[in-house]
Amino acid sequence: MFKSISGRSLAFATVLLVLAITLAPPLHSYFAQRAQIDAYKVQLAQSAATLHEAEKELTLWTDPTYVASQARIRLHYVFPGEREYVVLSNSQTSAAQTVPVAPIEGVAPGVTPWYSRLISTIESAHQN
Repeated sequence: MFKSISGRSLAFATVLLVLAITLAPPLHSYFAQRAQIDAYKVQLAQSAATLHEAEKELTLWTDPTYVASQARIRLHYVFPGEREYVVLSNSQTSAAQTVPVAPIEGVAPGVTPWYSRLISTIESAHQN
């Protein structure tokens, strides 16, 4: 059985085995690091996209008209001389309303909006 295997082929097989044992850990580390680098590249691209979106939003907030429109929509602010009407029981949603509006209920500790609480405190102080 062993007579068919020559000394040269046994030495060659031993060298290949030692070479494979020697190169296996560095190759494993190389491929693991390449996978980690690819994951970091994906994470960097996602962070760059998030940063770009934040920069776009920051440029919007530097515009005074955008800030005023957001104050009107989100906080129900009005300019002096204007009147705002708040409809509390709107069973139908209008198709023209495309901007999401912050909910009035549940924002503050009470259920009523801040301006209703302010008016009620003024009225109660006036009655005393």
